[in-house]
Amino acid sequence: MMADNASPTPPDPLRRFAELYERALHSDILEPTAMTLATADSRGRPSARVVLLKGFDERGFVFYTNLESRKGRALREHPFAALCFWWAPLEAQVRIEGRVEQVSEQEADRYFASRPRGSRVGAWASLQSAPLAARAELEGRIREIEDRFAGRDVPRPPFWSGFRLVPERIEFWKNQPSRLHERDVYHADAAAPGGWRVEQLYP
Repeated sequence: MMADNASPTPPDPLRRFAELYERALHSDILEPTAMTLATADSRGRPSARVVLLKGFDERGFVFYTNLESRKGRALREHPFAALCFWWAPLEAQVRIEGRVEQVSEQEADRYFASRPRGSRVGAWASLQSAPLAARAELEGRIREIEDRFAGRDVPRPPFWSGFRLVPERIEFWKNQPSRLHERDVYHADAAAPGGWRVEQLYP
């Protein structure tokens, strides 16, 4: 697909994302891996928060959380979600929608082992999204976990893992003057070349 005075739209959205992501990593963006994750619970009520992208490939986009957190419960009740990256210095936004699946035990173990020890202790200590009476309560739980695993490795808690969003729709937005922005949307389509059908949208 080609617009007047424009380059052809890249056919592979994952490669296009990788190139844009690489630019974000080498920019002055404070946290280029930050993305808004939107979920809906079993009643269809939406919720959004910022999480960090921990990996992506042709299978999808991965992030980690406590499975008993609000987002963890929502994703297991209603396994569909949306991601949104906003990279202001690049004047670019990427929106990704699709179903979610839990990563394998091995994949979760590998990532958890790569985290700093303090973050691993925190994953055990935090009853994520549950009411906290006082900060001292959390600090006490941290001391308890540190004592439990003193002198040895901190394993991954059974209630902590990751999710992979398998993309079905990826939209690239690029700022343009007069709010006449560029929008290209890719739809997963097994019948299309490369597995994606692409179209342009009005701003």
